[in-house]
Amino acid sequence: MRNENLRVSDTEIIQQVLSGDTNAFESLLTRYKGLVSNIVKRHVPFSEAEEVAQNSFIRVFEALSTYKGEGEFKQWLSAITLRSCYDYWRKAYRSREIPMCSLTERHREWLEGVISDQSESVLQKKGLQREAGELLDWALAKLSPKDRMVVELVYLEGLTAKEAGALLGWTLSNVKVRVFRSRKRLQRILAEVIKR
Repeated sequence: MRNENLRVSDTEIIQQVLSGDTNAFESLLTRYKGLVSNIVKRHVPFSEAEEVAQNSFIRVFEALSTYKGEGEFKQWLSAITLRSCYDYWRKAYRSREIPMCSLTERHREWLEGVISDQSESVLQKKGLQREAGELLDWALAKLSPKDRMVVELVYLEGLTAKEAGALLGWTLSNVKVRVFRSRKRLQRILAEVIKR
């Protein structure tokens, strides 16, 4: 059965689903669960990854009739998955609580050390790398969901503005402007921490 599923194209499976054989969708789910899981795990907290991945597949199923067959199904699926991650952060952004002390003294000290001339030797220590990750997560949480997604795609995953735009459904100029503004916001957030 597994080898048979590999020979059936995505387009054929989609046609089966759209013709009423909803059980055929399981083939797409099996084929792409690893891809969806990997995308989600890179963009949302681990504890939320399974739910966001499930929501992604629900969205794919509901939107299957809109797939035009232009381009790879994998790319279309990836874009929907990425939008599910973005929606997760939008919801989290709206319902976030502002912590009493948003940054610890240890993080402020680390940030000052990074800016100093000795920053390269400081970053080589594993403990401080973990703190850098925590600080980056904290700073990214201060950005809007759109800003966070574009920063993650371009700076953390190394996608081009064109690739990020294709995944997010944005124009190239929109991505470039948002990347520039997001980077400036991130710099201001980190600069405010140093002043404390």
